[in-house]
Amino acid sequence: MHGAGNDYIYFAQDLQNPHDLAVKLSNRHKGIGGDGIVQILPSHVAHARMRMFNADGSEGNMCGNAIRCVAKYLYDNKMVKTKKITIETKSGIKTLQLHTQGDTCTAVTVEMGAPEIFSVGFVTHISMGNPHAVLFCENIDTINVESIGKFFEKSPYFPDGVNTEFVQVINPTRLKMRVWERGSGETLACGTGACASVVAAVLHKHCAKDTDIVVELLGGELTIKYTGEQVLMTGGAETVFKGAI
Repeated sequence: MHGAGNDYIYFAQDLQNPHDLAVKLSNRHKGIGGDGIVQILPSHVAHARMRMFNADGSEGNMCGNAIRCVAKYLYDNKMVKTKKITIETKSGIKTLQLHTQGDTCTAVTVEMGAPEIFSVGFVTHISMGNPHAVLFCENIDTINVESIGKFFEKSPYFPDGVNTEFVQVINPTRLKMRVWERGSGETLACGTGACASVVAAVLHKHCAKDTDIVVELLGGELTIKYTGEQVLMTGGAETVFKGAI
């Protein structure tokens, strides 16, 4: 499944060694191919629990694009019937509103919670359950995302690694973004990164609070609203194929 091109392999079962399996299956030439794998598991405190593993085998705390796909999986497979559900993640329980057409979930709005703002400046450091370093650029198409992204990911300032967002302000309601994700490299989209970018844009007064901001990503668009207290993210989720391995 993918959300805005951020693609993961989803398992509705527990796995003995998800770390190594993520490395093996994420390989786009010798495996299935993806930005990582996601497990959809039972939960005692929510409708389901999500665990996600990056392409290098490291476990992530939260993934905004993946959690929308988990919601779609649960609804399309009739594992939940309500259109407002909760999903347990390593960064807490998230509430999601499902947008449907018939028996199919077509988009999801996620209550991402309040951002943690650590610093505001040339590099704005924000956590949306996982860490982000947001940089504003005049033209993100000419940025060397790999070299700068690797530098920040391995920087001693971020001992747990960091996702790096390169953001270009198009107008007060539209941003353009590329992202280097820790453990996966450049991906087509990052939901928590889009949220962090909008929060940073509001802090820098490029955008306003309580306004729908469209974030253009390589894989599609997400709509983000920062109320000043929490972040709401809306985007699609698509099933690409099903199979057995």
